[in-house]
Amino acid sequence: MKSRDKKGQAAMEFIMTYGWAILVVLVAIGALAYFGVLNPSNFLPSSCTVGPGISCDDFKITTTDAQLVLRNGLGDDLTAAQVTVSGCTGSAEASGDDAWNNGDVLGGADGITLTSCTNGASGARYKADVVVAYTSSSGISHNVTGEVTTKVE
Repeated sequence: MKSRDKKGQAAMEFIMTYGWAILVVLVAIGALAYFGVLNPSNFLPSSCTVGPGISCDDFKITTTDAQLVLRNGLGDDLTAAQVTVSGCTGSAEASGDDAWNNGDVLGGADGITLTSCTNGASGARYKADVVVAYTSSSGISHNVTGEVTTKVE
């Protein structure tokens, strides 16, 4: 054999070795993706944001209900406060004298619960719009839109 043929054989063995290594890595990544280990929704945090001045202190989403603890931090007492969540047929309103005082939680300490929701199966990723409609002390009506992202419990 000539020296030139041996160089070709060495180059071919070098390329084949790296080819097998790359193939093994691709199969491993494919297996992880197939079994859901690389699913990006597993890494997304749960969050609830409404808008400036209205904080979402806590939230819980089940297959048929949405429970939100919303606090008025606008520095103004609000009236006719109403909350709707996409995927829920009903809405929740301020109880009692229909006022939502500054610093208070809408609906009392436990917040509000919207029923008749279609939130998906337990453990599924959930993302929905939250709309808070209210009237300020000056009599002007406002709508604030936010979002809830979590897993269904």
